[in-house]
Amino acid sequence: MPTQTWTNLPAPRRERVLAAAIAEFGRHGYSGGSLNVIAQAAGVAKGSLFQYFPDKFDFFRHVTEHTALRVRAALDPWLDRLDPGGGFAETVLDAAQAWMAYFAAHPADRGMIAAINLELDPAIRAVVLGPVHQRYREALLPHFVLARERGTLHRGADLEALLALFLLLLPHLALAPFEAGIDGALGLHGRPVAELRAEAARLIRPVLAGFGVAGLSG
Repeated sequence: MPTQTWTNLPAPRRERVLAAAIAEFGRHGYSGGSLNVIAQAAGVAKGSLFQYFPDKFDFFRHVTEHTALRVRAALDPWLDRLDPGGGFAETVLDAAQAWMAYFAAHPADRGMIAAINLELDPAIRAVVLGPVHQRYREALLPHFVLARERGTLHRGADLEALLALFLLLLPHLALAPFEAGIDGALGLHGRPVAELRAEAARLIRPVLAGFGVAGLSG
């Protein structure tokens, strides 16, 4: 957790430190990220970072939480539009399109998605991904429950399995269109943003069809 010193910092200085940390961790991950580089970019002494956070990992975890909250705030309007009835599939695709457009426009946040999901140290990855997965659960599961109650998803649909598939799909869709070497099948990398909805549909429609969304089996 951040210290009281961090909490008491003027907001512009906190934002400078966070922006520098997001840029560095987004480029090099937790293991490769340099506190020296962050401090220099933020215009603070390296020792100041340890007045703000107990250690590098706590700092990284705070940065991931900050990024997750920012992404969630941007995507909440699209989640609010999810239709648990007959428009479920299309509104899920609308949200996926907004998700990809967000990361196209915010490469620093995209870098943090990569840093979290592709971290080499399994112990670090597990600790950081736990809260991230919980946020996905809080955002998506209530909509899946409503869709099952409406009969859009079949009565016996395993919503935990559906959630697990979206935990794989969403980071992939955040990264693969913009970072080389992640997608080896659909050719997502480098496609115009306007074409990404149709490509996302190739992944999302079969998943939803497997859980009973009518008209998606073909």
